[in-house]
Amino acid sequence: MGDLSGRYAALTERLVESVLTRTGHTASELRRATLARAARLVLTPGGEDVPPALTAYVDKVALHAHTVTDADVVALQRAGNSDDALFEVTVAAALGAALGRLERGLAALRGEEPD
Repeated sequence: MGDLSGRYAALTERLVESVLTRTGHTASELRRATLARAARLVLTPGGEDVPPALTAYVDKVALHAHTVTDADVVALQRAGNSDDALFEVTVAAALGAALGRLERGLAALRGEEPD
């Protein structure tokens, strides 16, 4: 992510650290890759570090969260993902998308052109 220094930088850093480093039902590396992919999707397409079985879901959460359905979740559960694991992936994707949007907004306020 870019420079998120400012009024809420410490709180943002604590939130990101909490989501990525605390013990959970998914590996920290998966949560980190999910957050990074979601942030990149908002900024520029890309990011291949998320397992293929989860990429469509992460992309949907990052770009069109309002379209996630019960059927999406059921399909992921049938593929062997627990509710806890899906929750952690969802939080990491949503946070990554939010940080990506924040970065774009701050860049616009600085007068920078989008890539």
